[in-house]
Amino acid sequence: MTIELIRPRDLSAAQVERWRALQQQGFENPFLSPDWALAVERAQDRRQTRVAVFHEAGRDRGFFAARVDTATAMPAGAPMCDYQAVVSEPDLRIDPVALVRALGVNRLDFGQMLERQAAFAPYARGGAVSHIIDIDAGFEAYQAERKAAGVGVLKDAAKKKRKIERELGPVRFTAFSRDRGDFDQLIAWKRAQYRATGQTDIFAAGWTLRLLEQLFEADGEGFGGGLFTLHVGDRLAAAQFNLRQPPVIHAWIISHDAAFERFSPGILLFAELLAAMDATPFTRLDLGCGDYRFKFELANVSEPTTHGFVGLPSAATFARGAAYGFVRAAEALPMGRVSQLPAKAMRRLDRWRGLH
Repeated sequence: MTIELIRPRDLSAAQVERWRALQQQGFENPFLSPDWALAVERAQDRRQTRVAVFHEAGRDRGFFAARVDTATAMPAGAPMCDYQAVVSEPDLRIDPVALVRALGVNRLDFGQMLERQAAFAPYARGGAVSHIIDIDAGFEAYQAERKAAGVGVLKDAAKKKRKIERELGPVRFTAFSRDRGDFDQLIAWKRAQYRATGQTDIFAAGWTLRLLEQLFEADGEGFGGGLFTLHVGDRLAAAQFNLRQPPVIHAWIISHDAAFERFSPGILLFAELLAAMDATPFTRLDLGCGDYRFKFELANVSEPTTHGFVGLPSAATFARGAAYGFVRAAEALPMGRVSQLPAKAMRRLDRWRGLH
């Protein structure tokens, strides 16, 4: 087994097609596509995105995209990337330490790594579950399954839709909208939300906005971005900009007009999107990780993920281990929200690293 490190732009057409073929063996999410690595490289306009290609027996058996800096590596496109994995043949033996050496760094920080990628389990320091809606049997069957499970979110959405139409006007859903004004409004809403909540404005980095703009311009039903909107009368009430690659739509950038808050426009938009998927090549809507009630109610499939690091003996590896140790010690203290501050600080630092 050899591992070759190359830029996404230097992948041959055959390698790109090989990667896409391997995706169909359980790695269908668009964040695991070669097109994601290529899009990130174009948007960042830097030479940091790399692909580790696993060669064995005269063929390419696996691909892994990462951002590579002087001493460390992290997911390609972090913090915009919601999944990570070595996209490979099922029986490929992955050596994470050999991967770190091939990347030319001292430490690989992984996040939202597919938990079923067992080679990384010894290096995991925590996990989260991604919530997925599978409507392969059709929207009506999905509705019936949710009702049988005692979940009333879709019924409530239908009631609120009727109420908003009675009080404010007709509701209009648009799938794969090309309206640049609505796209810009969604970004403006998100940036205002970041300011109001004291979160890092991910779009201030520049490359993140370029990435979304390039994905918005990607036409067709293959890899790219998809803008989904909900209007009440002539007014935009809610919008989502999602990553897409059949058979998966991945919910990504989501916001709404606070003036419509009591009608739950975000849930209305999800309900409309799910109903519209019957007429598309998409059969899964991935809601990503997060302990939000609507995700638990809508999802009928889960995908466990892990986060952690793999390191060679070095100062960078020692520092990461010490940071995780400090986080664990803090979380063990009976100090309520204060115990969560070190973990939040670590996540914020990782977000900053990825953006710059």
